[in-house]
Amino acid sequence: MYALARPLLFCLDDERAHDLGLAGIETAHHLGLSALLAKRPAPLPTRAFGLEFTNPVGLAAGLDKNGAHVDALAALGFGFVEVGTVTPRPQPGNPKPRMFRLPEHQAVINRMGFNNDGIDALVRNVERARYGGVLGINIGKNKDTPNERAADDYLLCLERVYARASYVTVNISSPNTQGLRDLQGEEALKRLVGTLRDAQERLTVRHGRYRPLLLKIAPDLTEAELDGIAEALSQVGVDGLICTNTTVDRDAVAGDARAQESGGLSGRPLFAKSTAVLRGMAQRLGDRIPLVGVGGILGGEDAAAKIRAGASLVQCYTGLVFRGPALIGECVEAIRALRTRADAA
Repeated sequence: MYALARPLLFCLDDERAHDLGLAGIETAHHLGLSALLAKRPAPLPTRAFGLEFTNPVGLAAGLDKNGAHVDALAALGFGFVEVGTVTPRPQPGNPKPRMFRLPEHQAVINRMGFNNDGIDALVRNVERARYGGVLGINIGKNKDTPNERAADDYLLCLERVYARASYVTVNISSPNTQGLRDLQGEEALKRLVGTLRDAQERLTVRHGRYRPLLLKIAPDLTEAELDGIAEALSQVGVDGLICTNTTVDRDAVAGDARAQESGGLSGRPLFAKSTAVLRGMAQRLGDRIPLVGVGGILGGEDAAAKIRAGASLVQCYTGLVFRGPALIGECVEAIRALRTRADAA
């Protein structure tokens, strides 16, 4: 069905197509027709950071920023769904146009800027959802919150979503909020994560349940910066690491008419860079911190390559734009085949 819809969607403004695609998924779910969009894959149980996943292929943050489509997206067969990024207060994001497809490269550039309806709206949406699987909530800071006060925004979001999330992801790696990536520096990271870990302990006691805390990092990091992140996480601890967010590098799409649009580049051109960061962090951290591989997954072999590079789980977003929901099952089956070969070896 997506093969029929895609040419029509690609004739529209990129952000309008995004909104219509989500509306279509929601409508199909309400009509009981989700199976026409994607065949649900057979279970492939996976355990990571203390949680049980029906399969290791999840939805990355960014598609459903307000948690308004959790049930419909989960019905496509994801093993877990991550919503957000959400900020304490609503914010409109950057001026439009702010999303650009690069079809020849199977890529998207976006400079959305954490556009969302705010933490209270997301919590209301999530409370209405019936989904009983693993739900991640990705949190950020408001654009006008200075970095020296960033911990306040992350703390507020963590406290508000703690009872509703299966895990919480701290997003300090979007290129579309000025200065946000500075929080990835070793000392800044230790302060922020240390503060959030203290809050996590308090919230665990208050709610009587432990919610894993994950960190999402950028692909545009030097080896020294990756060393600093590994050192910081070794000292303050974190339950999981997502590798990676979008890239500001344009080398892989040089010459494209839209290559110089500002924002984060995702899709096929991101695959090699994000996988290199994933592999590098796996080498630095060993088995101490489970990793989630995201960036440039356009087919099953891409998902399997992330697992071989050290990921326990993978996430998709831009690949869905170009491949549709069938990508989910294809990735699950590729990882299943990889496990079967490993078991037989």
